[in-house]
Amino acid sequence: MMMDLRQAIFQRLQNKNESELHEIITDSINNDERTLPGLGVIFELIWKKSDEQTQNLLISTLESNLPQ
Repeated sequence: MMMDLRQAIFQRLQNKNESELHEIITDSINNDERTLPGLGVIFELIWKKSDEQTQNLLISTLESNLPQ
């Protein structure tokens, strides 16, 4: 059975506690560019499950931290 990227990422995240999820994200950020698609899948999940106020906070944080 062939798994797509989203399914593979979701499977990797299943049954992880907050500390383990934090470590996965931190390791992915500090790794090379091959981990960027996985971070995109994680962000997509967060975005879809966030209310409008949280989405606005994420956008504001992004906008204020973009390199000039």
